[in-house]
Amino acid sequence: MPLSEHEQRLLDQIERALYAEDPKFASTVRGARLRKPSRRRRLQGIALFVLGVALLVFGVMLPFKPAGIPVVSLLGFLVMFVGALMTLTALRQGDAAPDRADSPGPPGSESRGDRRGGSFSQRMEERFKKRFDEDH
Repeated sequence: MPLSEHEQRLLDQIERALYAEDPKFASTVRGARLRKPSRRRRLQGIALFVLGVALLVFGVMLPFKPAGIPVVSLLGFLVMFVGALMTLTALRQGDAAPDRADSPGPPGSESRGDRRGGSFSQRMEERFKKRFDEDH
């Protein structure tokens, strides 16, 4: 839902004050750097996954198996699993980053209700409007 003119002016005023007071923090919150860590993390996850697969295969080929357990293969599986988790979380964050950058508030300010259809945010907005109308 778009902001009213009054709300937009207040938001612009707060943003200007934030830039004047602490430009470094303001540029950090702005969201311009949200995609770079995601891309780096995605590449690191892919590299770990490939390293894990290599360790898994190498561990099967090695005759070193204390107590009959292929330790190198297990380590490779764990590395592969961590790499897959890193890649998947980076993909999720990468998908969420453009939405956050386009949102009027700071990153992370939207609630879970906003992402699922806005039922919670709509209720809160209606409550706010009722209270605001009662006061005026």
